[in-house]
Amino acid sequence: MSPPAPASARQEKLRVMVVDDSVVIRGMISRWIAAEPDMEVAASLRTGLDAVNQVERVNPDVAVLDIEMPELDGISALPQLLAKKRDLIIIMASTLTRRNAEISFKALSLGASDYIPKPESTREASAADTFHHDLIQKIRQFGARVRRTASKQGTASAAAAPALERMREVSARPAAPALPARRPYGMLAPRVLLIGSSTGGPQALMSLVAEIGPVIDRFPVLITQHMPPTFTTILAEHLTRTSHRPAHEGVDGEIVKAGRIYLAPGGRHMRVVRQGAEAAIALDDGPQVNFCKPAVDPLFISAIDVWQGGIMSVILTGMGSDGMRGGKEIVAAGGSVIAQDEATSVVWGMPGAAAHAGICADILPLDRIAPKLVRLFSGDRS
Repeated sequence: MSPPAPASARQEKLRVMVVDDSVVIRGMISRWIAAEPDMEVAASLRTGLDAVNQVERVNPDVAVLDIEMPELDGISALPQLLAKKRDLIIIMASTLTRRNAEISFKALSLGASDYIPKPESTREASAADTFHHDLIQKIRQFGARVRRTASKQGTASAAAAPALERMREVSARPAAPALPARRPYGMLAPRVLLIGSSTGGPQALMSLVAEIGPVIDRFPVLITQHMPPTFTTILAEHLTRTSHRPAHEGVDGEIVKAGRIYLAPGGRHMRVVRQGAEAAIALDDGPQVNFCKPAVDPLFISAIDVWQGGIMSVILTGMGSDGMRGGKEIVAAGGSVIAQDEATSVVWGMPGAAAHAGICADILPLDRIAPKLVRLFSGDRS
C-alpha cells in the first residue's frame, strides 16, 4: 500500500483504491492501474472494513469496490465510505449473478457512480480484455469529472485575488469550442422512440420513462443501454415498475407494438427489421460496435429502413460516442435527435459527441426531455 501522494502529484495522477478479497483480482487491477500514466494505486485492500478505516488517510479519488467481501461487504461499506469522503467516486465490481446485479442497482441508488461486471475467470482472455478496457475507461472518465470539480473549487477559492490579475488569467484561457447551431426537428410526425444510454443510464432511463406514459401508450419505445446479461433483465423489471407499462428484453423475431418498452439484452445487439407491414426485433451475436454489445448504432441505423424519417431518438448520459453515427443517419433520413445536456449527465460522452456533431434538434436537461417528448409525439413540431 502506497503512502498518500503529495498535493502536486494528486493533481497529476488519479489515485485509485482497489478493494477486493481476491488477491488475484486485486493484483490484476492494481497492475493495470499502475501501467497507466495518469493513474496510481493509492491502496490495495482486502475488505470493506479496511477501506472504511483507511479512506481518509489514503485519500483516493476513485475506489473500485467488490461486493462480496469478509468483515464488511461492498454494499455496507459504500455509505460509510461516502460519509467519510463525500466526493469519492465508487465503481462497484461484481460477478454476473442476479443477486449481485440487484445489489449493483441498489448501490447506484446509495451513491455509487457506476458498476462493472468482473469476468468469471481471469483465464478467459476476451473477458479479461473487456474488463480491463472498460474499467480503465470508467476510472478515466470519472477522474476527469473529479478534476473538473477540483478546478471549479480552485477557481472559487481564488475569488479574493486582485481583479486585474483574475481578468488576465481568464483572458489567457482558451475559449471552449462553441456547439453547432441546433437543427430543426424533422417534418414527419414521429412513429417510434429510440433511446441510447450508457454510464449513468439506468437512473436516467427510470426518470425518463416515469414521465412519458402518453408516448409509450401510443408508440413503441426501444432502448439500448450498455449493460451485460442479467443486468438488462433486472433493468427491464425496474423500467416496468417505474413506467407502469410492460418492459422486457427484446426477443428475436417478436413484432414491435405500441404500449411496450423493448430493451436490448446484454451481450447481443438489437436491431429492427421489416416483417410484412410490421417491424420485428432482430438480435445478433456479432462483434462489438464502439467497444459495446449491445451498441446503440445498430439499433438507430436499422430503424431507418422501418420508419424512415418518423424516428425520434434520444441520446442520454454515457461515455464514448456510440449513437452519434446512427444519429447522423437518422437526421439524414428526416428524423430527429435530442441529447441530454452536460450538466445533468453523469458522463457527457455520447450526448456530447452528438451535440458536437451538429445533429441535435435540442440539448436538454434530463427533467426537460420527457415533457418535450410528450409534446412532440402529440403533434408539436417545434
